Amino acid sequence: MRPRVDWMTQADERVLEFLHEKDIVASPTVIAANIDYTAEYISRRCRKLANSGLLQRIDPSNYRLTDLGRRFLDGEVDAEEVE
Repeated sequence: MRPRVDWMTQADERVLEFLHEKDIVASPTVIAANIDYTAEYISRRCRKLANSGLLQRIDPSNYRLTDLGRRFLDGEVDAEEVE
């Protein structure tokens, strides 16, 4: 079971799940188009997820899931590791 992280939104989990399922490096625009949120909102959330270690920023506009992000999705981390 995934830990409950106070600052995380449903969109955050959908971003992580999308990148995990597709196993790709993607921009917030591509992610947003696939999970039905605005690119501006997903861009902000990707920055937050990267700051927490769940995503890695590859270049100015692309992100990928980190090992911590995978472990989070698998329920293998505590909330404190993500905050």
